[in-house]
Amino acid sequence: MKKVMITGALGQIGSELAERLRRDLGVDNVIATDIRKPENNPTVENGHFEILDVQDYDKFLEIAKTNKVDTIIHLAALLSATAEQRPAFAWNLNMGGLMNALEVAREVGEGTKFFAPSSIAAYGPDAQPDNTPQDTVMHPTTMYGVTKVSGEMLENYYHDKYGVDTRSVRFPGLISYKVEPGGGTTDYAVDIYYEALKNKSYKSFIDKGTYMDMMYMDDAIDAIVKLMNADPSRLVHRNAFNITAMAFEPEQIAASIKRRIPDFEMGYDVDPVRQGIANSWPNAIDATDAKTEWDFSPNYDLDKMTDEMLVRLSKKFAEEGVETKVSFDTVES
Repeated sequence: MKKVMITGALGQIGSELAERLRRDLGVDNVIATDIRKPENNPTVENGHFEILDVQDYDKFLEIAKTNKVDTIIHLAALLSATAEQRPAFAWNLNMGGLMNALEVAREVGEGTKFFAPSSIAAYGPDAQPDNTPQDTVMHPTTMYGVTKVSGEMLENYYHDKYGVDTRSVRFPGLISYKVEPGGGTTDYAVDIYYEALKNKSYKSFIDKGTYMDMMYMDDAIDAIVKLMNADPSRLVHRNAFNITAMAFEPEQIAASIKRRIPDFEMGYDVDPVRQGIANSWPNAIDATDAKTEWDFSPNYDLDKMTDEMLVRLSKKFAEEGVETKVSFDTVES
């Protein structure tokens, strides 16, 4: 990667990835894009930013060619719960946007590097729920999952047919303090830290006993960078690798928080839509192939992530003047 274009750069992944790549590659070598341009946003203010609707192919191609990018990281998509509410729009955005992105990569030139994330949502309820293998039956029952498994096949097609250097991962739930959650089924695992600090209580919209794979955002960003820099001759699967750092149920993340906030309390107000989505996903996936083919290795487990989230969010709330019932200045050793 020398010059990178990111779509959906204001989202949870994009905002942190843009910051990382600007450090790694230089500010002028990262073109961040999104459908809106908010004021006082660091992704907008701290580097090259352009407005782009990924369904506008001509504008997409113009930005890529004008800036002579060699890598496209396509993150613009509608997430799981929101996609279930607007399935036709989700298909048009997720698949139409991906098709445009791949066509732009093809037009930019053979060998262009391309990344668009898949998800554990691609599996569906027929897959082996525990230690779910890389290669197995995939019958998703959500529109989000349908677009993700379709996207994996489309990316493989563009690699085999046109020589686009496509690479992808199946992300688990991603947890970050920097950008608030945006409509995902796993977002309870972000919300819970916000509410723990603000109110010392939380009502989970995911029911007790529901295991899902999760990952701290720092590990997710590292995974993208490491995969995109990996020796292509080692890559067997390409689209897409299972990756995960941990799998837990709501009770376990609550217990991790209670280590630091002993009087934290959690109840349940289960959302049937998101619970149904969660029930269709694996409990824990097998990331062996990612470890073997490009040395994937996460750094954060549940307790280390909890400590980091509470400290980082405490500082963020203090800077924003948000009132909390508890705060932390340092991570306990």
